[in-house]
Amino acid sequence: LVSLLLIGIAAWGIGFGLISSFRVVGVAIAVGIFLFLIALVGLIGAVKHHQVLLFFYMIILLLVFIVQLSVSCASLALNKEQQSQLLEVGWNNTNSARTDIERNLNCCGFRVFDPNETCSSDCFRSHQCQPCAPIIEEYSGMVLRFVGGIGLFFSFTEILGVWLTYRYRNQKDPRANPSAFL
Repeated sequence: LVSLLLIGIAAWGIGFGLISSFRVVGVAIAVGIFLFLIALVGLIGAVKHHQVLLFFYMIILLLVFIVQLSVSCASLALNKEQQSQLLEVGWNNTNSARTDIERNLNCCGFRVFDPNETCSSDCFRSHQCQPCAPIIEEYSGMVLRFVGGIGLFFSFTEILGVWLTYRYRNQKDPRANPSAFL
């Protein structure tokens, strides 16, 4: 479900012109496909009662849980100053995201508006633009809390999946010959 949601959001962002960075969309689609394939491995392992597939599914799901839990906790633990520093580093290191932000939020520059620089915003023609930092910081806190909470919720469902896989993996296949296990 999460994998299809990631792929759908990436396609929606491209379709509406909100995201033009191929790297961002490519990473979102790649993670979505990876999670879908892992879910497929778990499903096949459960249906076939294949212990090796269930073991790999359990290990990979545990690693995904660890990464997702750490990212969720980090996004919930960032204070305003750390968010501001992180946003400034991101602003200085990407040109395509900067262009998308300026166009979508109708702002120019990060901390100060400089009429001598180029900007893809509509307000640039009238030289009445606001800097982007206050607008981005307003949204970033809300988005980080939302993403951190959703990630925390799904990380605990993943650890439940690891536990259930561990329990199911050690059971005998009821369709198998009972004398084969002796």
